[in-house]
Amino acid sequence: METVIEGKRLKKTFKISKREKGLFGHLANLFLPKYIHKKAVDDISFTIKKGDAVGFIGANGAGKSTTIKMLSGILSPTEGSVTALGLSPDKDRIEYVAKIGAIFGQKSQLSWDLPIIDSFDLLQKIYRIPDQKYQENLAMFTKILDMKSFIEQPVRQLSLGQRMRADIAAALLHSPELVFFDEPTIGLDVVAKEKIREFIRYMNKELGVTIIFTTHDMQDIEKTCERLIIIDQGKKIYDGTVAGIKTHFGSERKLVVKFEQDYDISEVAKTPSIKIISKKDRSKEFLFKNEDIEVKSLIQYLFENYQVSDLTISEPDIEEIVRDIYDKGI
Repeated sequence: METVIEGKRLKKTFKISKREKGLFGHLANLFLPKYIHKKAVDDISFTIKKGDAVGFIGANGAGKSTTIKMLSGILSPTEGSVTALGLSPDKDRIEYVAKIGAIFGQKSQLSWDLPIIDSFDLLQKIYRIPDQKYQENLAMFTKILDMKSFIEQPVRQLSLGQRMRADIAAALLHSPELVFFDEPTIGLDVVAKEKIREFIRYMNKELGVTIIFTTHDMQDIEKTCERLIIIDQGKKIYDGTVAGIKTHFGSERKLVVKFEQDYDISEVAKTPSIKIISKKDRSKEFLFKNEDIEVKSLIQYLFENYQVSDLTISEPDIEEIVRDIYDKGI
């Protein structure tokens, strides 16, 4: 499979002015400035293949945004190198941006007072899209993103969900090979989020577009990406499948039992592999690991020793797992 992005030992260090307090400190800063060097990205390497859909996540300040800015050509690495679509994103920026698309949840490339179709026509000229290709893409995106009812309206009259659909179409009119999504579903309702996710899946699976997806909404990742890269304190701490993170780091299961009466469950708590996390009258919640406890035996023990009215077992969702990784590391 063709390589679309290759990052080799990427590092990014920022030079930050160290300001002293008070008037004399201010004067000293003017004549003898002091600086500290903050390492935002520390020796990250990865390869992304054509047609990959990669979730790129990290806590605030982890280095995720800095890495994405290096991949998109906004920043140059202090050390290491990035090659994307056969180009250097920062050095070949004009040629590179013509081959990529970018959607930012809080920003729009559409003109606020113009009808959407006029903004699209303007983008056709900017990207020099041939008329036939432009009309084909416009018709396809209008249909798939259900924009017919509002494509003649100015952006300022659109709902957030409509504007986001128009922004996605605008970013794809020139048929980019690689698209960066940054929080594309932020602030959207459940229905609008699902429409965006469906279209991203379509782009990736049917059109073969390579996707880089950054978000704090882990459902976005689960529903659109197959691979996940996690950055923490400037380092890559996980690079694997979305399903794999559940297998490797989500071994704990939660057992919720509703008893017929408020039993003393101290005997259950004596088992080293079981942890009681909640006791609310007749309802009790336990945590256990699959590899330590045979689920069948645990359920059998509960039914033999207590009157149970309801019982459910659930595995942690990906958001809980990622939060735990942020807190404890790998």
